[in-house]
Amino acid sequence: MIKVVSLCPACSQCPVVEIDEHEIRIGEGRNRVRLSPAEWNILVQSIKLGELDEVKAPEGREAS
Repeated sequence: MIKVVSLCPACSQCPVVEIDEHEIRIGEGRNRVRLSPAEWNILVQSIKLGELDEVKAPEGREAS
């Protein structure tokens, strides 16, 4: 089973995160990164521990 999460729930044209038991894919088309479950778990753990936080959009650009 694949879990799919859109990075922009307001439309269907934005990149997605696809999670299955073998790998996690982030992005779209040729602009995609693949993470192993172990790599994904490190990312999730870093977010939960507060080691990673939101990034401010550059001046003059609003977040999507």
